[in-house]
This record gives sequence, structure tokens and C-alpha cells, in this order.
Amino acid sequence: MKQLNQEEAKRISDRVLSFSKADECSVAINGSRSGNIRFARNSVSTAGLNEDRRLTVTVAFGRRQGTASVNEFDDKSLEQAVRRAEATARLAPENPEYVTLPGKQEFKPTGEYFASTAAIDPDFRADVAAHAILAGRRNKLVTAGFFLDTTGFETIANSKGLFGHREFTGLDFTCTARTEDGRGSGWVTRSAVDAKRFDAREASEVAMEKALRSVDAKALEPGRYTVILEPAATSELLGRMFGGFGARQADEGRSFLAKKGGGNRLGEKLFDEQINVWSDPWDKDVPVSPWDSGSMLARQRRDLIKDGKVANLEYSRFWAQKNGVAPTARAGNMIMAGGSKSLEELIAGTKKGVVVTRTWYIRMVDPQSVLLTGLTRDGTFYVENGKIKYPIKNFRFNESPITMLNNVEELGKPVVIGPDEVAYQMVIPPMRIRDFNFTSLSDAV
Repeated sequence: MKQLNQEEAKRISDRVLSFSKADECSVAINGSRSGNIRFARNSVSTAGLNEDRRLTVTVAFGRRQGTASVNEFDDKSLEQAVRRAEATARLAPENPEYVTLPGKQEFKPTGEYFASTAAIDPDFRADVAAHAILAGRRNKLVTAGFFLDTTGFETIANSKGLFGHREFTGLDFTCTARTEDGRGSGWVTRSAVDAKRFDAREASEVAMEKALRSVDAKALEPGRYTVILEPAATSELLGRMFGGFGARQADEGRSFLAKKGGGNRLGEKLFDEQINVWSDPWDKDVPVSPWDSGSMLARQRRDLIKDGKVANLEYSRFWAQKNGVAPTARAGNMIMAGGSKSLEELIAGTKKGVVVTRTWYIRMVDPQSVLLTGLTRDGTFYVENGKIKYPIKNFRFNESPITMLNNVEELGKPVVIGPDEVAYQMVIPPMRIRDFNFTSLSDAV
């Protein structure tokens, strides 16, 4: 796949816009090269490389919209895509929530591209898998995992003069290690935009150490416990809460930020004062696109929670227009402040508690309180007097991240986790929380 530079992308998008006869026209060009390797049972199972480029054109006649996509960029193909979009728009019903396209925006680069990651090749991927496979064999463990690296670009443009171009890289790695008899299991995840900041050996060893320590798990009675949650254990929980900061959801009574009797809870203190969360596309650890692709609006650094108070809500262009306020771009990352202590130091400061490596199979029970249910897995341990005493069987939990963030005792040093199911890149600290609600036991490891 050819990685388009800004000049090439601008030339193509200008050509598409010149073909349009509609009232408004917007163009999105995306391209990526993604390499991967998968291993299971201490052996590589698949490896591949996927390359793709695609251009999507969206037009509007009044409130009628049409969209078409193409992966050939010659003039004939581009014009045919515009004509298909226009034909679709003429047949489409009016969109009552259509808002005219935004004008020219200033998109400050966010530093998402690293040559070290773009240079990843099959040998690099094979080495990543080899670290886990060979160490697994030495330790009589069975390993499985997936490594994915991506290099890509994205361009947006419209008939109002807006234009943006970005190039990006990223990698994600997960590894599970299990004892040969299936009685112990450990897991790890790592993400980075710069391959120089990724250590496959270190990551694999974390999963294996947990697998070896989790053998012969004991049953602990369900109940409310002090828990030390690793960042991977909280990311999926917090991600579901972060996704509920839309102003429209709150104003229409569909989220935890809805106020009884109407309106929203902007400015109210809903969390412990230690809780500070913000989004920042220029964060050095989790840089993201300087714009929101859905709205084509420029992203800004924005507080979500400040000293426990709801600091901002996200306003779509339609909902902002309806309420007479400025629209906001949807956040691409979430960063949570923490302390300076490591996970091990948080454990050392715990009299009695439970360490949770990971949560999974999470389902929403009540959207208005963000009550979630799910299971722990891949390493759950009982702590007494600052030391891990023994592994314990997994639990099902019923808990809300809102309650969790009101029961924080201490926060550790934040680490990169992402992306979650809501597609946020995250920086989250390990945290010690009181009264976490474990409702039943699970025999699965």
C-alpha cells in the first residue's frame, strides 16, 4: 500500500470535490498496512499482512445525503463515486438532524507516527512470538497470543475549505500463559505508538509469572472486598462510563448524567476528589487524531472530571445547534491522573484485599447507574499484610465504575492501556478500592 503524503492526499481530495454538483461534499481517505502474528499452544498458527486504501465521498442536497466508497483513485473511478453518492442523495429521505458542514479548521499535528513502528517486518513479529513460545516451553506453560502493528494515514476534506491529513503508527500485544494442567492462567496486554517502547520479553514474562502463581486457587466467600485493580481490570469498566458523557444522552434522560426532572449534572461532584480525567490528543503516550472523524471538528485538550466534578459534556453539532452552544469533538483518548506508587507498592500497603489482573465478559445491567456485571480471570490473588498469600478462584462482580471512583483509597502510577471496546486509547493508574462487590464464585481460571 502506498502511504499518501499530505500533498498527494490534497490533490486527490480536491479532484473529488471538483466533480461534485451537490450543495455540500465531504471526502475521507483512509489507508493502512497492518501486520500480525498469532500463536497458540506454543506454536505460531497464523501470520499475515493486510493493506487497504479507501475513499468515501458524502454529498448533500439540502437535507438529503448520499455516500459512496471506492478503492481506485483514477479520475474515472473518483467521478463515478461522486455520481453514485449524488444519485443516492436524490433518492434519500430528508435527515431532520442534518447540520451543514463545518468550515476550515486548524489541525495541530499530534505526533502519532514513529518510524520504528512503521519499520516492523515479519522478523520482528516472529521475534515477539518467539519470546513467549520459547519461554513457555522452558517453564512448562502453554502460551497463546496476538501481535498487531499498523501504519496508516487519514485525510478529510470538504467543500467548505476544510482539510486535514495525518499519518500514524501503533502496535498492540496480548499474551495468555497457562499451566499444562490448566489450573493456572496469566495474561498481559501492551500498547504503544513507538516500537522502541515495547518489550516483548518483559510482557511475556508478566503473563507467565501470573500463570505460575495462580495454581491451586482457593475459594474465597463472595462479598465486598478491598481490591487492587490493575489498569487492564478497570479499562473496560471505565470505558463504558466515559462513553456516557454525551450531552444529548444526559439531557434526554438516557445516562447516569441525567438530572431528575430534566437537564444534566454538569458541574456536580459525582466522584472522589482524587479523580481527575481528561482527553488530550497531544499526550506523548497516547497521541490520537487531531480531529473527530465523525464531526470533522478539531480536538482540544478537555477535562472530563476535575477534582471529582463533572467538568464537560460532549455536544454533537446537531445537539449544540439545538441548545445554542459550541459543538465539541468526540474525545479519542482518556487520561486519568494517579500517584507515584507501583502496583507492588499498592499491594504492600494493603492489610487485606484482592488483586484483580483482568475483567472480562462485561455486560451492562443498568445504563442509568452504569451498573456492570462481569468476571475476573487470568490471575486473582488474596493479599494479607501487604503480601500476596495465595491465588483465589475467580469471582463474578456487580459493580458500577461510578461507585468505584467514589470508593478510591489510593491511586498508583498510570500506564498505557488501549484501545477499549469504546475505542479510547487510555492512560489509567492501578487503584485500590474499598467495598468492591463480588457476588458469586467462578470455577473457570
